[in-house]
Amino acid sequence: MGDLYALDFDGVLCDSCGESSLSAVKAAKVRWPSLFNGVDSTLEDWVVEQMHIVRPVVETGYENLLLVRLLLEARIPSIRKSSVAEGITVEGILEKWSELKPVIMEEWGEERDALINLFGKVRDEWMDEDLTTWIGANRLYPGVPDALKFASSTIYIVTTKQSRFADALLRKLAGVTIPPERIFGLGSGPKVEVLKQLQKKPEHQGLKLHFVEDRLATLKNVIKEPELDGWNLYLGDWGYNTQKEREEAATIPRIRILELPDFSKKLK
Repeated sequence: MGDLYALDFDGVLCDSCGESSLSAVKAAKVRWPSLFNGVDSTLEDWVVEQMHIVRPVVETGYENLLLVRLLLEARIPSIRKSSVAEGITVEGILEKWSELKPVIMEEWGEERDALINLFGKVRDEWMDEDLTTWIGANRLYPGVPDALKFASSTIYIVTTKQSRFADALLRKLAGVTIPPERIFGLGSGPKVEVLKQLQKKPEHQGLKLHFVEDRLATLKNVIKEPELDGWNLYLGDWGYNTQKEREEAATIPRIRILELPDFSKKLK
């Protein structure tokens, strides 16, 4: 009997926070140029630093753009268009993002698909112009390249990142090529649906199923689906989650908290 691992990408295999924050600033400049009048490099650096703190709230990449703008509006009253920006703190964002997001989207007149397309386009342009710097703004977590290279388990990537970016990073940073049919990226549907697809495949019958994720909310969604009771669930404690989320995960019997060295050992 073998093992099948469905792995999230950002926060499990790759620390992409540096790249996604810089890409979000670039994209925000394209989307809202006037926002950056009077924003100097020191303030830009401050935004990127704050983005590292609020990163656990991001489910899909385009949300990084919203966070950049919210942080700027919180800091500069003269550009403020959002009712929630005044007095908002990084703690407030971490606690209330799911409530804040629809409010600011509406107040700024933004649409999810347009932001997703812009974020992807900005990343593509950066990769085309300077692939080395784009790759360098990402890093795989220690031990991950070898764990993927020598894995005896069946590996799938299940991510909200666009597949082409995950593929490029695996090839350049790990020297690993995962067949495209094993990478479920943005547009593949909710992760719970992808897991249902994977467990139904005839070639996976009899395999032990494992799902490694760094977002507690995603694991809780899996638990809500009785059809997915056969999956072993793990929260990667090295990823984009908070102390509070890890403490909550520890109280949920289905979820095992996983440390990075153990993760690498499991795949091998």
